[in-house]
Amino acid sequence: MHRRHHAVTFQQAADEAPVLAQLSALARDSSARLQAIESLIPAALRASVRAGPIDGTTWCLLVRGNSAAAKLRHLLPSLEAQLRSKGWEGSAIRLKIQT
Repeated sequence: MHRRHHAVTFQQAADEAPVLAQLSALARDSSARLQAIESLIPAALRASVRAGPIDGTTWCLLVRGNSAAAKLRHLLPSLEAQLRSKGWEGSAIRLKIQT
């Protein structure tokens, strides 16, 4: 039996596999959330923040360093309010520090 292997794009693979499609949708949603709140994050901190995983109604922001996380903690109420105003009802933000 001969198998023909051909390259497919990630999008094609995601379209054909339900689990990959769900992961792809979560990744797009996470990136969209970061884009929605980016203007509220001080410019000096933006490079230290990345979109993280979504677990139910909780979204994780990946933050580089303790000092950046401490500053972002003060902004959490306004960041969550921004998400709600953009349609992500009940979204809570959790910070995860990456070293």
